[in-house]
Amino acid sequence: MSSKPLVVDLDGTLIRSDVLIECGFAFAKSAPHRFYEPLLWFARGGKPGLKAHLAEATNIDVTVLPYDAAVIEWLKEERAAGRSLVLATASHERYANAIADHLGFFDKTFATDGAVNLSAHRKRDRLVAEFGEKGFDYAGNSHDDVAVWAAAERAYVVNPSNGVERAARKQGNVERVIDERSGWPRALAKSLRLHQWLKNLLLFVPLLAAHQLSHVPSVIAAILGFFAFGLCASSVYLLNDLLDLEDDRHHPTKRQRPLASGAVSLVWGVALFPVLLLLGGAIAWFCLPRDFMLVLLGYYVLTLAYSLHLKRRVMVDVLVLASLYTTRIIAGSAAIDARLTFWLLAFSMFIFLSLALVKRYAELHVLRERGLVRSRGRGYVADDLPLISSLGAASGYLSVLVLALYIQDGNTTRLYRHPQFIWLACPLLLYWVSRTWVIAHRGQMNDDPIVFAAKDRGSWVVFALCGIAFWMAI
Repeated sequence: MSSKPLVVDLDGTLIRSDVLIECGFAFAKSAPHRFYEPLLWFARGGKPGLKAHLAEATNIDVTVLPYDAAVIEWLKEERAAGRSLVLATASHERYANAIADHLGFFDKTFATDGAVNLSAHRKRDRLVAEFGEKGFDYAGNSHDDVAVWAAAERAYVVNPSNGVERAARKQGNVERVIDERSGWPRALAKSLRLHQWLKNLLLFVPLLAAHQLSHVPSVIAAILGFFAFGLCASSVYLLNDLLDLEDDRHHPTKRQRPLASGAVSLVWGVALFPVLLLLGGAIAWFCLPRDFMLVLLGYYVLTLAYSLHLKRRVMVDVLVLASLYTTRIIAGSAAIDARLTFWLLAFSMFIFLSLALVKRYAELHVLRERGLVRSRGRGYVADDLPLISSLGAASGYLSVLVLALYIQDGNTTRLYRHPQFIWLACPLLLYWVSRTWVIAHRGQMNDDPIVFAAKDRGSWVVFALCGIAFWMAI
């Protein structure tokens, strides 16, 4: 056991996150209309000025940050053995001090103030001035820490970035490597929520409704639209998770999301969301009609507005969710250049409003089971459950009424020789809507309703029978 103080870095070492990025997205969420101000702060005061202004403008809950459990346990053992612990970080001193106070085992804290960004050689010089050359041990994770390790007696490498461990070992004083990361590629794929691409199958609905399955150019266009929408959706999921870091960490299940839990670096999220958006936009721009590009842009803007503000507005949030589902059908129609019908739009709006209310009902059911009254980041309270249930069931039944009226429409007889067989789909959908709400009422709706339907055998049976009914009508 060394008698010299053990100095510990914060971002990426003590916590699996980055306080500057956390502050940046917390500010963007709280004041999206002031998005340009961080650029001005950086231009005027560099990184120290940017960090100082962001620290003043935000209020991050340090108690729910993704602390590295292995590092925390190691530091507690060192502290119990009588060793002095020091926190030294390039993060702003406001949050550094708050984290040190929360953990309760640091004797001293060095951090960035409004004048000096305490990283790399500046951190090294500060520690050498305080403890002397080789007068301390140091734990870090990034290339900025290599200069500090060179001045330390012993180096501890924690969850190193690419090439960092090799650079640290060149100093010849690496005492220990702590790397508890596992399965990060899988976690990264999870953060893209590829399973949510199932929702994009809705782009094929206009293809089916227009009976164009045998038209190869239309099928290719629908497939390209599917991938464009998928890439765009993954981009907005990443951005949404970056904006919702703190809210997700207070949620019983969402706190396990890769970005919120620290399983995936925030840097990956920041880098990937614009790349995915550009890829999806490129497919739309070069391969599909301009109307599809406009729908895709509208989807992204609406989703961003939902993430920043609209999801906190009671009932507005579920209407927006229903609109986002319906937007996929509109996009599918734009991709194959087909005319949208009143019946398809009306049916989709009512059925997806019902499913959006199912999703909100399931969240509030969990809230009530935990003994809480109000949902964090939402405008609902647990007592809203009966109202949401009645509205959701009514909306689902209205969608079936729209389908029944569609059967009687004059245009339907031009698409189907035996439209009367479509009546068989009506009781099937009534059963499915009712069963979905019963499952939600029992607290067994643990997925997004669309994803649940894709996994549920009962739903597959209903959809297959509905498909047979429509096939018999052709």
